[in-house]
Amino acid sequence: MPYLSKRVALPFLALVLALPVAASAETLKTVPQSQMEMQLSFAPLVKQTSGAVVNVYAEKTIRRQSPFAGDPFFEQFFGQQMPNRSEKQSSLGSGVIVEANGTIVTNNHVVDGADDIKVALSDGREFPCKVVLKDDRLDLAVLKIDTKENLPALSIGNSDAVEVGDLVLAIGNPFGVGQTVTSGIVSALARNQVVKNEFGFFIQTDASINPGNSGGALMNMKGELIGINTAIFSRGGGSNGIGFAIPANLVKVFLASADSGVKAFERPYVGATFDAVTSEVAEALGLDKARGALVVKVAEGSPGAKAGLKPGEIVTAVDGIPVEHPDALLYRLTTAGLGKSVNLSVVENGHEQTVALELGRAPETSPRDQRTIAGNSPFTGVVVENLSPRVADELRMPSETTGVVVSEVKDGSVASRLGFEPKDIIVSINGTAVGTTKELAAVALQQPNFWRVEIERDGQRIRQFFR
Repeated sequence: MPYLSKRVALPFLALVLALPVAASAETLKTVPQSQMEMQLSFAPLVKQTSGAVVNVYAEKTIRRQSPFAGDPFFEQFFGQQMPNRSEKQSSLGSGVIVEANGTIVTNNHVVDGADDIKVALSDGREFPCKVVLKDDRLDLAVLKIDTKENLPALSIGNSDAVEVGDLVLAIGNPFGVGQTVTSGIVSALARNQVVKNEFGFFIQTDASINPGNSGGALMNMKGELIGINTAIFSRGGGSNGIGFAIPANLVKVFLASADSGVKAFERPYVGATFDAVTSEVAEALGLDKARGALVVKVAEGSPGAKAGLKPGEIVTAVDGIPVEHPDALLYRLTTAGLGKSVNLSVVENGHEQTVALELGRAPETSPRDQRTIAGNSPFTGVVVENLSPRVADELRMPSETTGVVVSEVKDGSVASRLGFEPKDIIVSINGTAVGTTKELAAVALQQPNFWRVEIERDGQRIRQFFR
Protein backbone atom coordinates (compact mmCIF):
# COMPACT_ATOMS: atom_id res chain seq x y z
CA MET A 1 0.00 0.00 0.00
CA PRO A 2 1.69 3.22 -1.12
CA TYR A 3 1.93 6.29 1.09
CA LEU A 4 2.82 9.92 0.56
CA SER A 5 6.37 11.06 0.97
CA LYS A 6 8.38 14.19 0.49
CA ARG A 7 12.02 14.37 -0.54
CA VAL A 8 14.05 17.56 -0.65
CA ALA A 9 17.37 17.80 -2.48
CA LEU A 10 20.05 20.13 -1.10
CA PRO A 11 22.81 20.23 -3.76
CA PHE A 12 23.96 23.79 -2.88
CA LEU A 13 24.37 22.96 0.80
CA ALA A 14 26.28 19.82 -0.06
CA LEU A 15 28.61 21.82 -2.29
CA VAL A 16 29.27 24.47 0.36
CA LEU A 17 30.05 21.85 3.00
CA ALA A 18 32.39 20.06 0.65
CA LEU A 19 34.54 23.07 -0.24
CA PRO A 20 36.64 23.32 2.95
CA VAL A 21 37.58 19.65 2.87
CA ALA A 22 37.93 19.21 -0.91
CA ALA A 23 41.61 18.32 -0.74
CA SER A 24 41.21 15.66 1.94
CA ALA A 25 38.09 14.25 0.27
CA GLU A 26 40.01 13.69 -2.96
CA THR A 27 42.59 11.58 -1.16
CA LEU A 28 39.83 9.21 -0.01
CA LYS A 29 38.60 8.56 -3.54
CA THR A 30 40.22 5.83 -5.57
CA VAL A 31 39.70 4.30 -8.99
CA PRO A 32 39.44 0.51 -9.47
CA GLN A 33 42.92 -0.93 -9.07
CA SER A 34 42.43 -4.03 -11.20
CA GLN A 35 40.27 -5.50 -13.94
CA MET A 36 38.75 -7.79 -11.30
CA GLU A 37 37.58 -4.80 -9.23
CA MET A 38 36.01 -3.24 -12.32
CA GLN A 39 33.98 -6.40 -12.90
CA LEU A 40 32.49 -6.73 -9.42
CA SER A 41 28.85 -7.80 -9.72
CA PHE A 42 25.83 -9.06 -7.77
CA ALA A 43 25.23 -11.63 -10.52
CA PRO A 44 26.70 -14.68 -8.70
CA LEU A 45 24.58 -13.93 -5.62
CA VAL A 46 21.44 -13.47 -7.75
CA LYS A 47 22.02 -16.77 -9.56
CA GLN A 48 22.45 -18.51 -6.21
CA THR A 49 19.26 -17.15 -4.65
CA SER A 50 16.69 -15.97 -7.22
CA GLY A 51 15.19 -19.44 -7.69
CA ALA A 52 13.79 -19.24 -4.15
CA VAL A 53 11.66 -16.17 -4.94
CA VAL A 54 8.27 -16.94 -6.50
CA ASN A 55 5.26 -15.13 -7.93
CA VAL A 56 1.99 -15.48 -6.01
CA TYR A 57 -1.32 -15.20 -7.87
CA ALA A 58 -4.43 -14.90 -5.69
CA GLU A 59 -7.99 -14.84 -7.02
CA LYS A 60 -11.23 -14.20 -5.15
CA THR A 61 -14.87 -13.94 -6.14
CA ILE A 62 -16.71 -10.75 -5.24
CA ARG A 63 -20.51 -10.88 -5.14
CA ARG A 64 -22.20 -7.57 -5.74
CA GLN A 65 -25.81 -6.97 -4.72
CA SER A 66 -28.23 -5.78 -7.35
CA PRO A 67 -28.95 -2.02 -7.08
CA PHE A 68 -32.67 -2.90 -7.37
CA ALA A 69 -32.70 -5.16 -4.30
CA GLY A 70 -35.47 -4.04 -1.95
CA ASP A 71 -37.33 -2.14 -4.69
CA PRO A 72 -41.01 -3.28 -4.59
CA PHE A 73 -41.51 -2.68 -8.32
CA PHE A 74 -38.63 -4.89 -9.44
CA GLU A 75 -39.28 -7.50 -6.74
CA GLN A 76 -42.79 -7.86 -8.21
CA PHE A 77 -41.21 -9.28 -11.37
CA PHE A 78 -38.08 -10.97 -10.03
CA GLY A 79 -39.32 -12.05 -6.59
CA GLN A 80 -37.50 -11.49 -3.32
CA GLN A 81 -34.26 -12.94 -4.70
CA MET A 82 -32.98 -10.18 -6.94
CA PRO A 83 -30.37 -11.22 -9.50
CA ASN A 84 -26.90 -10.48 -8.15
CA ARG A 85 -23.72 -10.57 -10.14
CA SER A 86 -20.30 -11.87 -9.21
CA GLU A 87 -16.89 -10.96 -10.52
CA LYS A 88 -13.39 -12.23 -9.97
CA GLN A 89 -10.60 -10.06 -8.65
CA SER A 90 -6.96 -11.02 -8.99
CA SER A 91 -3.96 -9.82 -7.05
CA LEU A 92 -0.29 -10.32 -7.71
CA GLY A 93 2.50 -10.54 -5.20
CA SER A 94 5.72 -12.34 -4.44
CA GLY A 95 6.83 -15.00 -2.00
CA VAL A 96 9.97 -16.66 -0.68
CA ILE A 97 10.60 -20.40 -0.42
CA VAL A 98 12.10 -20.85 3.04
CA GLU A 99 11.99 -24.65 3.26
CA ALA A 100 12.91 -27.09 0.50
CA ASN A 101 9.60 -28.95 0.97
CA GLY A 102 7.73 -26.05 -0.66
CA THR A 103 6.98 -23.85 2.37
CA ILE A 104 6.62 -20.23 1.29
CA VAL A 105 6.40 -16.97 3.25
CA THR A 106 4.54 -13.97 1.84
CA ASN A 107 2.39 -11.06 3.03
CA ASN A 108 -1.09 -11.68 4.37
CA HIS A 109 -2.50 -8.87 2.22
CA VAL A 110 -1.36 -10.73 -0.91
CA VAL A 111 -3.59 -13.75 -0.21
CA ASP A 112 -6.24 -12.41 2.18
CA GLY A 113 -9.74 -13.50 1.15
CA ALA A 114 -8.48 -15.47 -1.86
CA ASP A 115 -10.49 -18.46 -3.13
CA ASP A 116 -7.68 -19.75 -5.32
CA ILE A 117 -3.92 -19.27 -4.92
CA LYS A 118 -1.22 -20.32 -7.37
CA VAL A 119 2.53 -20.01 -7.18
CA ALA A 120 4.81 -19.64 -10.19
CA LEU A 121 8.46 -20.63 -9.78
CA SER A 122 11.29 -18.77 -11.47
CA ASP A 123 11.51 -21.55 -14.07
CA GLY A 124 7.90 -20.88 -15.13
CA ARG A 125 6.20 -23.88 -13.51
CA GLU A 126 2.96 -23.22 -11.63
CA PHE A 127 1.66 -25.01 -8.55
CA PRO A 128 -1.56 -24.71 -6.55
CA CYS A 129 -0.94 -24.09 -2.88
CA LYS A 130 -2.80 -23.84 0.41
CA VAL A 131 -2.61 -21.35 3.24
CA VAL A 132 -1.06 -22.93 6.33
CA LEU A 133 -1.17 -19.89 8.62
CA LYS A 134 -1.86 -16.18 8.22
CA ASP A 135 -2.14 -13.16 10.48
CA ASP A 136 -3.39 -9.71 9.52
CA ARG A 137 -1.64 -7.96 12.43
CA LEU A 138 1.80 -9.14 11.37
CA ASP A 139 0.82 -9.11 7.67
CA LEU A 140 2.46 -12.51 7.22
CA ALA A 141 1.21 -15.72 5.63
CA VAL A 142 2.73 -19.17 5.18
CA LEU A 143 1.82 -21.13 2.04
CA LYS A 144 2.60 -24.74 1.14
CA ILE A 145 3.15 -26.28 -2.30
CA ASP A 146 2.26 -29.96 -2.58
CA THR A 147 5.44 -31.36 -4.14
CA LYS A 148 7.86 -34.18 -3.47
CA GLU A 149 10.90 -32.53 -5.04
CA ASN A 150 13.35 -30.36 -3.13
CA LEU A 151 12.96 -26.74 -4.15
CA PRO A 152 15.58 -23.99 -3.85
CA ALA A 153 15.16 -22.21 -0.53
CA LEU A 154 16.60 -19.10 1.12
CA SER A 155 18.14 -19.46 4.53
CA ILE A 156 16.78 -16.99 7.10
CA GLY A 157 19.36 -14.64 8.56
CA ASN A 158 19.53 -12.74 11.85
CA SER A 159 17.79 -9.42 11.25
CA ASP A 160 19.06 -8.12 14.60
CA ALA A 161 22.55 -8.12 13.09
CA VAL A 162 21.45 -5.76 10.29
CA GLU A 163 22.90 -2.25 10.47
CA VAL A 164 22.06 1.00 8.74
CA GLY A 165 24.23 1.23 5.63
CA ASP A 166 24.35 -2.50 4.89
CA LEU A 167 24.05 -3.44 1.22
CA VAL A 168 20.85 -5.33 0.34
CA LEU A 169 19.08 -6.83 -2.68
CA ALA A 170 15.31 -6.87 -3.19
CA ILE A 171 13.79 -9.58 -5.40
CA GLY A 172 10.14 -9.69 -6.48
CA ASN A 173 7.69 -9.21 -9.33
CA PRO A 174 6.85 -5.48 -9.53
CA PHE A 175 3.80 -4.59 -11.63
CA GLY A 176 3.75 -8.16 -12.97
CA VAL A 177 6.64 -7.53 -15.38
CA GLY A 178 8.52 -10.61 -14.16
CA GLN A 179 11.18 -11.33 -11.58
CA THR A 180 13.21 -8.20 -10.90
CA VAL A 181 16.30 -7.58 -8.78
CA THR A 182 17.12 -4.17 -7.30
CA SER A 183 19.91 -3.10 -4.97
CA GLY A 184 20.25 -0.53 -2.20
CA ILE A 185 21.16 -0.12 1.43
CA VAL A 186 19.42 -0.37 4.77
CA SER A 187 18.21 3.18 5.37
CA ALA A 188 16.81 2.83 8.91
CA LEU A 189 15.68 0.28 11.50
CA ALA A 190 12.74 -0.09 13.91
CA ARG A 191 10.40 2.02 11.78
CA ASN A 192 6.80 2.10 13.04
CA GLN A 193 3.52 3.79 12.03
CA VAL A 194 4.13 2.58 8.49
CA VAL A 195 0.89 0.66 7.88
CA LYS A 196 -2.48 0.76 9.64
CA ASN A 197 -2.31 -2.36 11.75
CA GLU A 198 -1.35 -3.25 15.31
CA PHE A 199 2.24 -4.07 14.54
CA GLY A 200 5.00 -1.69 13.51
CA PHE A 201 8.69 -2.63 13.41
CA PHE A 202 10.20 -2.46 9.93
CA ILE A 203 13.53 -2.37 8.14
CA GLN A 204 13.63 0.65 5.82
CA THR A 205 15.53 0.37 2.52
CA ASP A 206 16.08 2.44 -0.59
CA ALA A 207 16.22 -0.64 -2.83
CA SER A 208 13.49 -0.05 -5.43
CA ILE A 209 10.22 -1.74 -4.31
CA ASN A 210 6.94 -1.39 -6.21
CA PRO A 211 3.44 -2.94 -6.19
CA GLY A 212 3.93 -6.65 -6.82
CA ASN A 213 7.08 -6.77 -4.69
CA SER A 214 4.92 -7.45 -1.60
CA GLY A 215 5.99 -10.72 -0.04
CA GLY A 216 9.32 -10.75 -1.85
CA ALA A 217 12.80 -11.06 -0.41
CA LEU A 218 15.07 -8.46 1.11
CA MET A 219 18.45 -10.15 1.17
CA ASN A 220 21.91 -9.45 2.58
CA MET A 221 25.24 -10.03 0.86
CA LYS A 222 25.45 -13.55 2.29
CA GLY A 223 22.34 -14.54 0.38
CA GLU A 224 20.26 -14.70 3.56
CA LEU A 225 16.69 -13.51 3.93
CA ILE A 226 16.67 -10.54 6.30
CA GLY A 227 13.17 -9.23 5.56
CA ILE A 228 9.87 -9.65 3.68
CA ASN A 229 9.17 -6.57 1.54
CA THR A 230 5.79 -5.17 2.58
CA ALA A 231 5.09 -1.48 1.98
CA ILE A 232 6.30 1.71 0.32
CA PHE A 233 5.85 5.44 0.71
CA SER A 234 4.79 6.84 -2.64
CA ARG A 235 2.81 9.67 -4.24
CA GLY A 236 1.91 7.87 -7.46
CA GLY A 237 2.22 4.19 -6.53
CA GLY A 238 5.80 3.80 -7.73
CA SER A 239 9.05 3.59 -5.80
CA ASN A 240 10.48 6.75 -4.26
CA GLY A 241 13.29 4.93 -2.49
CA ILE A 242 11.41 4.45 0.78
CA GLY A 243 10.45 0.80 1.23
CA PHE A 244 9.76 -1.28 4.31
CA ALA A 245 10.32 -4.94 5.14
CA ILE A 246 9.20 -7.18 8.01
CA PRO A 247 12.35 -8.36 9.87
CA ALA A 248 13.42 -11.97 9.36
CA ASN A 249 13.50 -12.74 13.09
CA LEU A 250 9.74 -12.21 13.23
CA VAL A 251 9.38 -14.42 10.15
CA LYS A 252 11.26 -17.19 12.01
CA VAL A 253 8.82 -17.12 14.93
CA PHE A 254 5.80 -17.06 12.62
CA LEU A 255 7.20 -19.92 10.54
CA ALA A 256 7.82 -22.00 13.67
CA SER A 257 4.16 -21.53 14.65
CA ALA A 258 3.05 -22.65 11.19
CA ASP A 259 5.28 -25.73 11.36
CA SER A 260 3.79 -26.63 14.76
CA GLY A 261 0.32 -26.87 13.23
CA VAL A 262 -1.44 -24.11 15.20
CA LYS A 263 -4.52 -22.52 13.62
CA ALA A 264 -3.76 -18.99 14.81
CA PHE A 265 -0.58 -17.16 15.71
CA GLU A 266 -0.38 -16.23 19.40
CA ARG A 267 1.63 -13.40 20.83
CA PRO A 268 2.87 -13.27 24.42
CA TYR A 269 0.36 -11.85 26.88
CA VAL A 270 1.67 -9.12 29.18
CA GLY A 271 -1.57 -7.76 30.61
CA ALA A 272 -0.35 -4.18 30.34
CA THR A 273 -0.90 -1.30 27.97
CA PHE A 274 1.90 0.99 26.84
CA ASP A 275 2.22 4.40 25.25
CA ALA A 276 4.99 6.26 23.47
CA VAL A 277 7.37 8.40 25.51
CA THR A 278 6.97 12.02 24.44
CA SER A 279 9.65 14.66 24.86
CA GLU A 280 7.60 16.19 27.70
CA VAL A 281 7.40 12.86 29.54
CA ALA A 282 11.12 12.24 29.00
CA GLU A 283 12.00 15.65 30.43
CA ALA A 284 9.71 15.19 33.42
CA LEU A 285 11.28 11.82 34.23
CA GLY A 286 14.84 12.98 33.70
CA LEU A 287 15.52 10.91 30.57
CA ASP A 288 18.14 12.10 28.10
CA LYS A 289 15.91 11.23 25.11
CA ALA A 290 12.30 10.36 24.29
CA ARG A 291 12.65 6.62 23.97
CA GLY A 292 10.99 3.52 25.42
CA ALA A 293 7.48 2.32 26.29
CA LEU A 294 5.51 4.08 29.02
CA VAL A 295 3.42 1.74 31.19
CA VAL A 296 -0.15 3.08 31.24
CA LYS A 297 -2.20 0.30 32.83
CA VAL A 298 -1.48 -3.13 34.32
CA ALA A 299 -4.18 -5.79 34.74
CA GLU A 300 -4.40 -7.40 38.17
CA GLY A 301 -2.90 -10.89 38.27
CA SER A 302 -1.35 -10.57 34.81
CA PRO A 303 2.27 -11.49 33.95
CA GLY A 304 3.06 -7.77 33.91
CA ALA A 305 1.69 -7.35 37.43
CA LYS A 306 3.60 -10.41 38.64
CA ALA A 307 6.79 -8.95 37.17
CA GLY A 308 6.18 -5.77 39.18
CA LEU A 309 5.36 -3.37 36.35
CA LYS A 310 3.53 -0.24 37.51
CA PRO A 311 1.88 2.66 35.68
CA GLY A 312 4.33 5.51 35.10
CA GLU A 313 7.37 3.29 34.62
CA ILE A 314 9.24 3.19 31.31
CA VAL A 315 10.54 0.00 29.71
CA THR A 316 13.80 0.91 27.97
CA ALA A 317 15.24 -2.48 26.96
CA VAL A 318 14.49 -6.19 26.61
CA ASP A 319 17.40 -8.50 27.45
CA GLY A 320 19.72 -5.53 27.01
CA ILE A 321 18.41 -4.58 23.57
CA PRO A 322 17.13 -0.98 23.53
CA VAL A 323 13.38 -0.40 23.01
CA GLU A 324 12.62 2.63 20.85
CA HIS A 325 8.82 2.68 21.19
CA PRO A 326 5.89 0.42 22.25
CA ASP A 327 5.87 -1.35 18.87
CA ALA A 328 9.53 -2.22 19.38
CA LEU A 329 8.68 -3.67 22.80
CA LEU A 330 5.96 -5.83 21.24
CA TYR A 331 8.42 -6.97 18.57
CA ARG A 332 11.07 -7.95 21.12
CA LEU A 333 8.57 -9.90 23.24
CA THR A 334 7.07 -11.64 20.20
CA THR A 335 10.43 -12.71 18.78
CA ALA A 336 11.55 -13.94 22.21
CA GLY A 337 8.75 -16.53 21.97
CA LEU A 338 6.08 -18.07 24.15
CA GLY A 339 7.25 -19.96 27.21
CA LYS A 340 10.39 -17.86 27.57
CA SER A 341 11.41 -15.38 30.25
CA VAL A 342 12.91 -12.00 29.41
CA ASN A 343 14.57 -9.31 31.50
CA LEU A 344 13.06 -5.84 31.16
CA SER A 345 15.05 -2.72 31.94
CA VAL A 346 12.62 -0.40 33.72
CA VAL A 347 13.15 3.24 34.68
CA GLU A 348 11.21 4.88 37.52
CA ASN A 349 12.03 8.24 39.08
CA GLY A 350 15.38 8.27 37.32
CA HIS A 351 16.42 4.86 38.71
CA GLU A 352 16.79 1.81 36.50
CA GLN A 353 16.04 -1.73 37.60
CA THR A 354 15.68 -5.11 35.92
CA VAL A 355 12.55 -7.24 36.23
CA ALA A 356 11.83 -10.73 34.87
CA LEU A 357 8.74 -11.19 32.70
CA GLU A 358 7.31 -14.61 31.88
CA LEU A 359 5.93 -14.86 28.35
CA GLY A 360 2.80 -17.00 28.22
CA ARG A 361 -0.44 -17.27 26.27
CA ALA A 362 -3.38 -15.01 26.96
CA PRO A 363 -5.56 -16.86 29.50
CA GLU A 364 -9.27 -17.59 29.44
CA THR A 365 -10.03 -16.14 32.86
CA SER A 366 -13.71 -16.96 32.34
CA PRO A 367 -15.22 -19.67 30.09
CA ARG A 368 -16.07 -18.16 26.71
CA ASP A 369 -19.45 -19.99 26.62
CA GLN A 370 -20.21 -19.12 23.00
CA ARG A 371 -23.97 -18.84 22.32
CA THR A 372 -26.10 -17.96 19.31
CA ILE A 373 -29.13 -15.94 20.41
CA ALA A 374 -32.40 -17.14 18.85
CA GLY A 375 -36.07 -16.31 19.48
CA ASN A 376 -37.76 -12.95 19.04
CA SER A 377 -35.59 -10.12 20.33
CA PRO A 378 -33.23 -7.44 18.95
CA PHE A 379 -30.35 -9.87 19.63
CA THR A 380 -31.64 -12.65 17.38
CA GLY A 381 -28.76 -13.71 15.16
CA VAL A 382 -25.82 -12.55 17.27
CA VAL A 383 -23.10 -14.92 18.45
CA VAL A 384 -21.84 -13.82 21.86
CA GLU A 385 -18.96 -14.86 24.10
CA ASN A 386 -17.70 -14.00 27.57
CA LEU A 387 -14.69 -11.73 27.23
CA SER A 388 -11.31 -12.85 28.53
CA PRO A 389 -7.76 -11.89 27.52
CA ARG A 390 -7.73 -14.86 25.11
CA VAL A 391 -11.04 -13.94 23.43
CA ALA A 392 -10.04 -10.26 23.33
CA ASP A 393 -6.79 -11.17 21.59
CA GLU A 394 -8.61 -13.29 19.01
CA LEU A 395 -11.03 -10.44 18.28
CA ARG A 396 -8.24 -7.85 18.15
CA MET A 397 -9.57 -5.99 21.19
CA PRO A 398 -7.74 -4.51 24.20
CA SER A 399 -6.86 -7.34 26.57
CA GLU A 400 -8.31 -5.60 29.64
CA THR A 401 -11.90 -5.39 28.29
CA THR A 402 -14.55 -7.47 30.08
CA GLY A 403 -18.22 -8.38 29.66
CA VAL A 404 -20.23 -10.00 26.88
CA VAL A 405 -18.98 -9.41 23.34
CA VAL A 406 -20.59 -9.96 19.95
CA SER A 407 -18.18 -12.16 18.00
CA GLU A 408 -20.40 -12.63 14.92
CA VAL A 409 -23.66 -11.31 13.43
CA LYS A 410 -25.57 -13.67 11.13
CA ASP A 411 -26.34 -12.22 7.70
CA GLY A 412 -29.97 -11.20 7.25
CA SER A 413 -30.77 -11.63 10.94
CA VAL A 414 -32.77 -9.22 13.11
CA ALA A 415 -29.56 -8.14 14.85
CA SER A 416 -27.92 -7.47 11.49
CA ARG A 417 -30.80 -5.26 10.35
CA LEU A 418 -30.71 -3.35 13.65
CA GLY A 419 -27.04 -2.55 13.22
CA PHE A 420 -25.23 -4.80 15.70
CA GLU A 421 -21.59 -5.35 14.80
CA PRO A 422 -18.81 -7.75 15.81
CA LYS A 423 -16.80 -6.45 18.80
CA ASP A 424 -19.87 -4.71 20.27
CA ILE A 425 -19.88 -5.18 24.05
CA ILE A 426 -23.41 -5.49 25.44
CA VAL A 427 -23.31 -3.48 28.67
CA SER A 428 -26.94 -3.43 29.85
CA ILE A 429 -30.51 -4.23 28.78
CA ASN A 430 -33.44 -2.21 30.16
CA GLY A 431 -31.21 -0.86 32.91
CA THR A 432 -29.94 -4.29 34.04
CA ALA A 433 -26.20 -4.92 33.68
CA VAL A 434 -25.22 -7.90 31.51
CA GLY A 435 -22.22 -9.78 32.87
CA THR A 436 -22.34 -13.19 31.14
CA THR A 437 -23.70 -14.83 28.00
CA LYS A 438 -26.05 -16.88 30.21
CA GLU A 439 -27.59 -13.67 31.57
CA LEU A 440 -27.99 -12.26 28.07
CA ALA A 441 -29.67 -15.41 26.78
CA ALA A 442 -32.12 -15.30 29.68
CA VAL A 443 -32.99 -11.63 29.13
CA ALA A 444 -33.44 -12.24 25.38
CA LEU A 445 -36.34 -14.61 26.18
CA GLN A 446 -38.33 -11.84 27.80
CA GLN A 447 -41.01 -9.89 25.91
CA PRO A 448 -41.00 -6.28 27.16
CA ASN A 449 -42.89 -3.51 25.36
CA PHE A 450 -39.61 -1.95 24.30
CA TRP A 451 -35.89 -2.64 24.62
CA ARG A 452 -33.37 -0.15 25.95
CA VAL A 453 -29.92 -1.45 25.09
CA GLU A 454 -26.54 0.03 25.99
CA ILE A 455 -23.48 -1.16 24.09
CA GLU A 456 -19.83 -0.16 23.98
CA ARG A 457 -18.28 0.24 20.53
CA ASP A 458 -14.71 1.40 19.98
CA GLY A 459 -14.61 2.81 23.51
CA GLN A 460 -17.83 4.80 23.09
CA ARG A 461 -21.12 4.10 24.94
CA ILE A 462 -24.17 3.93 22.64
CA ARG A 463 -27.79 3.75 23.84
CA GLN A 464 -30.44 2.32 21.51
CA PHE A 465 -34.20 1.82 21.79
CA PHE A 466 -36.13 -0.93 19.99
CA ARG A 467 -39.81 -1.96 19.91
